[in-house]
Amino acid sequence: MAFRLPPMHALEAFEAAARQQSFVKAAAELCVTQSAVSHRIRQLEDDLGVRLFLRLNRNIVLTPPGEAYLASIRSALADIESATRAIAHGARHELRVSVAPAIGSKWLVSRLADFQRQHPAVDLILSTSTQLGTIRSGEVDVGVRYGDGQWPGLASFKMSDEVLVTVCSPAYPARVGGLDEPVDLARACLLHHPILPWRPWLEAAGLDWPEPAGGVRFDDAVMMIEAAAAGHGVALCPRRLVEPHLEAGSLMQPFAVAALDRGYHVLLAPDAPSRPSAMAFVHWLLAAAQPASPAGGGGAG
Repeated sequence: MAFRLPPMHALEAFEAAARQQSFVKAAAELCVTQSAVSHRIRQLEDDLGVRLFLRLNRNIVLTPPGEAYLASIRSALADIESATRAIAHGARHELRVSVAPAIGSKWLVSRLADFQRQHPAVDLILSTSTQLGTIRSGEVDVGVRYGDGQWPGLASFKMSDEVLVTVCSPAYPARVGGLDEPVDLARACLLHHPILPWRPWLEAAGLDWPEPAGGVRFDDAVMMIEAAAAGHGVALCPRRLVEPHLEAGSLMQPFAVAALDRGYHVLLAPDAPSRPSAMAFVHWLLAAAQPASPAGGGGAG
């Protein structure tokens, strides 16, 4: 059967005016003008064929039919709101997220339970990549990448500045005759990642050396970190990524020098800003990336 119902905006105006006992206050609550509230209620009264309010100067009072109608309308509106909340809460939202491998495995995964607790209706589909094509095409909704923030055509938010540090296994310095000063790196095997040049750190350490050409190169920061922990050399990497190793004692910082570098950014597919689930993940990421103490930073590939 077809339902013959008054306009919802008229019912909302009637309920608000009855509760507030004022057209002015109802208009403020509904973010419309007083004349709009008056017009909607008058339209409702005309449709019903009864007066819902007595207008006494600037005051309004419900008529007996108005009081009876209000009781039923409030109950119906409460049922509609309850049903809406239930179905919205139960709806599942799929969110495709692409992260650079190291930040994904070394930082993000251990924190995902917090996002899932806050947003239980969002189903995350995670993948790893350093490319931008899947973000530009909309194949994924949100990406996390390391760089300077210059990605034309893509909206992005910087998660934090990153701090680069040198790390090695606790046994490694003794194997190369000690790493007491940065200049001692001349006798060490340096581990390289393509987007983390050594030159900025060397300058921070007071060494006027060119970019080192020797050593071992990795296209995956996770492999580089594991190689350093296995005693294969000294790696330059974001502190954020190696904090678990430093706390566990599988890696150490031979020098106190740190260099401020670029940072991780959250990138959005073209239609992602209009999706509440995508923006909820972005806001959560930005909050989670903030250091809990002054000591923090780091991130790459």
